Amino acid sequence: MKEHYCLQAALVCLGVLCHSQAFTTERRSHLRPSFHGHHEKGKEGQVLQRSKRGWVWNQFFVIEEYTGPDPVLVGRLHSDIDSGDGNIKYILSGEGAGTIFVIDDKSGNIHATKTLDREERAQYTLMAQAVDRDTNRPLEPPSEFIVKVQDINDNPPEFLHETYHANVPERSNVGTSVIQVTASDADDPTYGNSAKLVYSILEGQPYFSVEAQTGIIRTALPNMDREAKEEYHVVIQAKDMGGHMGGLSGTTKVTITLTDVNDNPPKFPQSVYQMSVSEAAVPGEEVGRVKAKDPDIGENGLVTYNIVDGDGMELFEITTDYETQEGVVKLKKPVDFETKRAYSLKVEAANVHIDPKFISNGPFKDTVTVKIAVEDADEPPMFLAPSYIHEVQENAAAGTVVGRVHAKDPDAANSPIRYSIDRHTDLDRFFTINPEDGFIKTTKPLDREETAWLNISVFAAEIHNRHQEAKVPVAIRVLDVNDNAPKFAAPYEGFICESDQTKPLSNQPIVTISADDKDDTANGPRFIFSLPPEIIHNPNFTVRDNRDNTAGVYARRGGFSRQKQDLYLLPIVISDGGVPPMSSTNTLTIKVCGCDVHGVLLSCNAEAYILNAGLSTGALIAILACIVILLGCLSIVESPLPGRRWSCSSGLQLMLFPYMQIKRRFGFWGVLLVVGGENPEILGLTYAYFLVLSP
Repeated sequence: MKEHYCLQAALVCLGVLCHSQAFTTERRSHLRPSFHGHHEKGKEGQVLQRSKRGWVWNQFFVIEEYTGPDPVLVGRLHSDIDSGDGNIKYILSGEGAGTIFVIDDKSGNIHATKTLDREERAQYTLMAQAVDRDTNRPLEPPSEFIVKVQDINDNPPEFLHETYHANVPERSNVGTSVIQVTASDADDPTYGNSAKLVYSILEGQPYFSVEAQTGIIRTALPNMDREAKEEYHVVIQAKDMGGHMGGLSGTTKVTITLTDVNDNPPKFPQSVYQMSVSEAAVPGEEVGRVKAKDPDIGENGLVTYNIVDGDGMELFEITTDYETQEGVVKLKKPVDFETKRAYSLKVEAANVHIDPKFISNGPFKDTVTVKIAVEDADEPPMFLAPSYIHEVQENAAAGTVVGRVHAKDPDAANSPIRYSIDRHTDLDRFFTINPEDGFIKTTKPLDREETAWLNISVFAAEIHNRHQEAKVPVAIRVLDVNDNAPKFAAPYEGFICESDQTKPLSNQPIVTISADDKDDTANGPRFIFSLPPEIIHNPNFTVRDNRDNTAGVYARRGGFSRQKQDLYLLPIVISDGGVPPMSSTNTLTIKVCGCDVHGVLLSCNAEAYILNAGLSTGALIAILACIVILLGCLSIVESPLPGRRWSCSSGLQLMLFPYMQIKRRFGFWGVLLVVGGENPEILGLTYAYFLVLSP
């Protein structure tokens, strides 16, 4: 601190000495008054021209941070009209006037009453004024001048950050740029060397260097290895005064981390791994693990494992656990102690990502031998087949042999085997099995039409260790026997229109029939349709086999009448194609129905004849008029049939079926009137029908 004050005092003295030499001779500056045209009148009214005057000063700067006992003389203001008799008064105004800067109103000397800091304010703008002391009349125009605060080196350099963090790849070449640090100095960069900075490294050699002018940190040693040392702490200094003695300085810390590159191949820590696996292990089970060490990190340290050789390549596989970077040896296929008791594998570990810059450090892989011993285990019995399919005919007698399953003990002891059926798969107990030889038999006749396939499971267990058990599925197909006769595929019903004897027969079948057989296709179609032998020459109907498992029923004559017979029952024989064939007789119902002239079905019920619509229009109108007159007292009541119904105290009732309802119900156009007794809901032959046909 003492040295700092001595330095300031020396600088102040040096500044005063320099400026004293520069202003040994008074420097005069004649400033023309700004009030041209201003005149004064004499005693006799004569206008006098003011002579030109000017200011004189010899100093207009002050050294910052001056801490002497007396106020600092900034400068002296003097007018050339000042004769020294005290009649002129100097006034100072502007920035800091009266607080920082004060003026002796007689001599014009300006002093700074406070210590100034250039970094807070570099200059002040002031205004000088000379006035008459008695009248305060301006004697000179105001003059503006600037007081500059002269800089001294009182601010050390400061870095933008207290600490820096940077990364650079390991193995980088010498001179690789790492980071640039920057410092600033609050001193005046235009005056002297107070703000001229020079960078240097205080800690971090010989690994890093710094450029003196730019602050760029670079690597200084080749082949720096992250695996040997990952982090470095560097201290950088910035010094002003161009780095010369007496300059101020500041420091910052830089933490530099070496980032990883793939410069290390994976290496197994041992040459041979010993493992073992039980012959009872199932595929997918883990056998053991190997690990190749790679000091690199991240993707550069990723390792993948492969089996490249060995007599167990078909039985074992290896996968990579990327969380632990281990190779996991797993069982691929079952092993058998009795067949082979040891295997050898050659496992390779290789980097996933390889940096071409360091390919010369390779190869980036390593191999190791893995020896696997097979351990003996008490294995469960093993069926000779993974599943069995047997067949048995339906309706076979109880005790019929279905087939056989066979298992053996794979162990050297070759224990005897006992068989049993899983009753959860044979709830109806259709089958039984011989516990010693595995023969499966039926316990009751089977029906293929009820169940065509039966699936059971059979257990095989060692006699001396019931816990050693195996299970096998057995599918039993029930073979078809022709034990079902064919029948109508649907409840067929035929209809034929009543007609006269002269009307020609139609070539269209009354109905087309088909059949259904529960037996298998081998014992079903082709179906044969025929009439029974006793009515093969039926005079009314015949059956024509279409030879496509369908048949048509045809009329052999015309002139069917509902009054004579309105219903016919026709027996039809259907035979299947089984061996031996089976047949059944099915009855077809054929109804005689009323039809219109186009053969459209109207009704199959027994009804009274409808009057021929040959009456003239006049006759029909007369009949209708008589009915209306006779039934003038009719009132409308509800009817269950479509249309309207009227009744009268006479007991007569009349029903009217409108035009459209006649068409929908009977197939022809017209209006139908029905006159009857007390119960017209049931239409009988006793009613009178009046039909008005549409023209």
